[in-house]
Amino acid sequence: MTLGGVTSGLEVFASNPKLARSWGRCGLLSNQASVTPSFVPAWRLVSELLEKRLVALFGPQHGFAGVVQDNMIETGHARHQPTGLPIYSLYSETRQPTEEMLRGLDTLIIDLQIVGCRIYTWKSTIAACLRAAKRDGKHVVILDRPNPVGGELVEGRVLDADAHSFVGEYPIPMRHALTAAEAAQFFNESIGASLEVVPMTNWQPSSYWGDLGRPWVLTSPNLPTPDPVYVYPGTVMLEGTNLSEGRGTGLPFQLIGAPYISSSLGYIKRIQDIIGNPPGVHLREASFQPTSQKWQGKECQGLQIHVLDPAKVRSYQLTLAMMKAAFDVSNDGFQWQKPPYEYDFTTTPIKLIVGSHKVTEHLSTDRFDPNDSFWTHGISEYIERAKKHLLYKRTMRLAV
Repeated sequence: MTLGGVTSGLEVFASNPKLARSWGRCGLLSNQASVTPSFVPAWRLVSELLEKRLVALFGPQHGFAGVVQDNMIETGHARHQPTGLPIYSLYSETRQPTEEMLRGLDTLIIDLQIVGCRIYTWKSTIAACLRAAKRDGKHVVILDRPNPVGGELVEGRVLDADAHSFVGEYPIPMRHALTAAEAAQFFNESIGASLEVVPMTNWQPSSYWGDLGRPWVLTSPNLPTPDPVYVYPGTVMLEGTNLSEGRGTGLPFQLIGAPYISSSLGYIKRIQDIIGNPPGVHLREASFQPTSQKWQGKECQGLQIHVLDPAKVRSYQLTLAMMKAAFDVSNDGFQWQKPPYEYDFTTTPIKLIVGSHKVTEHLSTDRFDPNDSFWTHGISEYIERAKKHLLYKRTMRLAV
């Protein structure tokens, strides 16, 4: 059950069902992207393997079927039609499994395709599951999957202790280079839940999604193909600004712009003045009109990010330059978004996204420098701490 040489934790489990002999009655946290290379969904495969021992399903943000577009739009609990099992939403009135949800379970199996960026709530959901398991004496099993942006390069400052949120609970950088199972082990260092990992086989941390020969199933509605995933660890920061990040278009996180940008060419030139020609991408002049979200129905001038070589993309530095360039060319049109953001109703969203309450002063200054040590704060310490949680041999390093 492999394609491209990589076997996910789900497929490893399918080839060795005896792994589950001590798991007892199980629940499964997954969504539509939790599939085999031949598109068999995790719920179906696990149901066949466990039969009546699978007693509940759980879904992360955007829902078990991944249909809800926006942040801060909760999904309800439901009944899974093919199996008749309850589906408990972990992006509902609760972000953490309740005692009632876990009462009939011995083990919670987690199979989620993360995207390699801190600003993605599934890692917080995994941590919440570990805390609930610790609380109720349950077991957690992670079926591991590849990090689509590789496991070697790290980008973006480490989260400050006073900037925690549901998109940033632990001191990790924006592009963290961990797999889901490695992140779970990192979090569990302080949680102490009963945790078991089913690792992948043949995953090379130097590889990117396009190297794997596996189909990409959209992990959430605004990451429909691998290309936005490659730039997401940077362009997600635009959620904290009034620049459109392409939501409401066919190219989310690749179309960037706003009505207050008078010249696409001038905007791109200013970006290049700041960082030169960004590696791994081409910035093409573009006009677009979002059908929803920021600047709905308004024509925006800006750019499209064309990914040419995922291994060379440095999306964090690129996005810092895009924000600073918009600040410079907008004639005071550029603004920071106001709260709320991921249920924090008081903090300026960009501070939660970047992970520092000092970010606006560093981006607004005339002395802005994308190579300033502010933007790489805590990376060395993070890499050292992460080493003991790595399941696949490699050397992690700062992307330069």
